[in-house]
Amino acid sequence: MSLVRSESLQIFKIRDFRLFILLRLFLTLGIQMQFSTIYLQIYYEYSKDELVLGLIGLAEAIPFIITSFFSGHYVDLIPRKKILLGGTFLLMLGAVFLYFNAQPTVRFLHEAGLTVMFTVVFIFGIIRSFLGATTNPFLSQIVPRKEYTHSATWNSTAWHTGAILGPVLAGIIYGFNNSYNAQWCHALEIVLFLVSLFLIYRISNPGVPDPKEKHESVFESMRVGLNFVFKNKMVLSAISLDLFAVLFGGAVVLIPAFTDKVLGLGPEAYGLLRTMPAIGAVISAFIMATYPPGKKAGVALIWSVVAFGVFTILFGLSTNYWLAAAMLFMTGAFDNVSVVVRHSILQLMTPNNMRGRVSAINNIFVGSSNEIGAFESGVAAKFLGLVPSIVFGGGMTILVVFGVHKINPKLKTLNIKELTEII
Repeated sequence: MSLVRSESLQIFKIRDFRLFILLRLFLTLGIQMQFSTIYLQIYYEYSKDELVLGLIGLAEAIPFIITSFFSGHYVDLIPRKKILLGGTFLLMLGAVFLYFNAQPTVRFLHEAGLTVMFTVVFIFGIIRSFLGATTNPFLSQIVPRKEYTHSATWNSTAWHTGAILGPVLAGIIYGFNNSYNAQWCHALEIVLFLVSLFLIYRISNPGVPDPKEKHESVFESMRVGLNFVFKNKMVLSAISLDLFAVLFGGAVVLIPAFTDKVLGLGPEAYGLLRTMPAIGAVISAFIMATYPPGKKAGVALIWSVVAFGVFTILFGLSTNYWLAAAMLFMTGAFDNVSVVVRHSILQLMTPNNMRGRVSAINNIFVGSSNEIGAFESGVAAKFLGLVPSIVFGGGMTILVVFGVHKINPKLKTLNIKELTEII
C-alpha cells in the first residue's frame, strides 16, 4: 500500500486547490517565522520574563476576539479572495516595518522598545481575525462536498508544514553565528508574503458568498452565527474541546524559557523544539490521509485530546532535550486529529452563506485561545513556576475532555462518513 491512498490524491486534480495548498504553506511559513522571531526578539533582546511572553499573546488575542465579531459578517458579504489579498498585503507591510525596526541604526524605534513590538502584534491580531474567518470558507468553495475531509487533511498538512519550517528558520537565522539576526528573518518573511500574494492572485475562484436571505446588521448577523453554533451540539463540543486543549495546553509559548532555564540551551536550540509539534502533526496528517476519520471520528477526537494533555505533562517533566522534543512531537500528532475532525464538522454542517460567521466564531473560540493560552501559560509560569505550570495545563486539558463528554455523551458517536454522504 502506498503511503497515501490514491483516492486522497484525486483532490489535487483541482487547480485552485493546488494553488490554495501552496498558498496555505507559504502564508503559514511567513506568519510562523514572523511570530517566532518576535518572541525570540522579546525574550533575548528585551526581557527574559515568561510573563512578558504571555502578555504578547494577550496583545494579539484581544483585538483578534473583538474584530472577529465583525470579520465573520463581512466574510459572508465580500468576495473572500479580496480579503485574503488585503490581509496578506498588510502582513507584508508589517514585515517591512519589522525589518527596519530590527536595524541597529534606527534609533528612535529601538528607544520605544517593547511598545513598538506590542503595537505591531496588536495590529496583526486584527489582520489575523479577517484571514482566519476567510481561509476555511474559501477552501470550501474550491472543492466539492465529497472532498471536504480530504481537503481538511491536506489543508492541515500544509499549515503544519509551514509551522514546522517557520520556527526552525527563525531559530537558525536569528541565532546564526551567536548573534541576533532578526532583520534577516523579517527580510525572508517579506519574500514569503510576496509569493503568497502571487498565489492568491492566480486562484480563479473569487470566493463570492451566497446571498443572504435578508439584510442584517453586523450584530444581527453575528447573533445568527452564534445561535447556529450554540444550537448544534456537535459543532459546539468539537470547538470547546479544541478551545480548552489549546487554552490550558499552551506550553509552546514557554519553549524559549524552557530551552533556556530547564535545558540550559540557547536560541539555536529553540527552533527544533518549537517545530516538533508541527512535525508530529504532519506525520499524523499523512496517516489520516490514508485512514481518514469516519465512523469513529468522535472517539478519535476525544482520546486524541486526552493524549495531547498526557504528552504535555510529560514534556513539562522532561529534562533531556531529545525527550522534550519527542513529547512535543506527540502533542502535535494527537492535536492534529482533533483539528481535522473539527474542520470536517464545520465544513459539513455549515451552510455556505454562514461559513464566514461560523468560521469567525470558531476562531474566537479556538484561534484566539492560542494567544489567551499563551497569556495563561505566562501567568501560571510566573506564579506556579515554569515546570508546574506546564504540568497543570496538561492536567486541566484532560479534565476538560471528561467534562465535555459528560455534557454531550453523543460526541463519541460522531460519524463523519455519514455526514459526507448527505447532499
